[in-house]
Amino acid sequence: MTAILLRIIIYVAIFAFIYFAARKLWRDLTAQFRADDNAKRQRNLKERQRPDVIDLKRDADGVYRPPGEK
Repeated sequence: MTAILLRIIIYVAIFAFIYFAARKLWRDLTAQFRADDNAKRQRNLKERQRPDVIDLKRDADGVYRPPGEK
């Protein structure tokens, strides 16, 4: 009886270790992706402030053009 109980405890411990390790890995990866996305967004916002950047708008025919041009 104790051998079965010991085996169950070992399996539970192994599965718990795998679960918590995978969970931590997932959180670390998603945090890194979130940080990369935020850095990319900040870089894009900073680039838009430059005077030589033109905002293009999609026209009715699907072509991107500067505002006011047809």
